Amino acid sequence: QVQLVESGGGLVQAGGSLRLSCAVSGRTFMRYGMGWFRQAPGKEREFVAAINWRGSSTYYADSVKGRFTISRDNAKNTVYLQMNSLKPEDTAVYYCATNNLAGIRVVVTDYDYWGQGTQVTVSS
Repeated sequence: QVQLVESGGGLVQAGGSLRLSCAVSGRTFMRYGMGWFRQAPGKEREFVAAINWRGSSTYYADSVKGRFTISRDNAKNTVYLQMNSLKPEDTAVYYCATNNLAGIRVVVTDYDYWGQGTQVTVSS
């Protein structure tokens, strides 16, 4: 059974940083692309960042480009999201997900397994 477990969320002031982690089990992690999404109250889940199977290619939403960095450690079956210069509009539940392909995907429906989410709250 595939499981994804996020951690690292919390409350931070605007301008601060957080590092999210997502540990994956039950799947050959290194074969698949990974992504981070977020969902704010009353809004649809939106793409944040994605990384290919090898970690050689990344892609970001315009809203986080230059502030967030996605990375992965295939030896630890873990993907990370380093979030710097956080803004109140970054407040959301953040989800990691794995897609069934090796490359970059930005659409929610391209991902087949999801974590339970971790809350990130940025105060002004």
